[in-house]
Amino acid sequence: MTESGYKPPELALLGAEHVARYRETEGEVGYEWNGVPTLLLTTSGRKTGQSRTSALIFARDGDDYLVVASMGGAPKHPAWYLNLQVNPRVEIQVKDQHIRAVASTAPEADRERLWRIVTAQWPNYDVYQTRTERVIPIVVLTPA
Repeated sequence: MTESGYKPPELALLGAEHVARYRETEGEVGYEWNGVPTLLLTTSGRKTGQSRTSALIFARDGDDYLVVASMGGAPKHPAWYLNLQVNPRVEIQVKDQHIRAVASTAPEADRERLWRIVTAQWPNYDVYQTRTERVIPIVVLTPA
């Protein structure tokens, strides 16, 4: 049974392989994933301090980049989101551009407007929200 409005993504390029191919090709492979743009987000591990990189769908709000800590509607936040709660200084890669940024969780006052932006990019976020009791955070990445 499929959930209303849900379109299962093609999972041919995921996780560490997605990150590796994106880096190797400066985004020529991996920037577009399932018809939407992705970026690489590098955070510092909250326990180890080691760099951790995730490939994430993004949308734009002016100069800011928006990513969503959905993890498909899992009951817990993704590790990358927990990492940036400890250290909000991150690096993003968009194609061949490497950008230092500061991450923050979108304030409640902006959430509805930003949610419309991110779901216009990836409608499955609406379905992911129905799968969990947590409010899925929208993360604003502001170039520093």
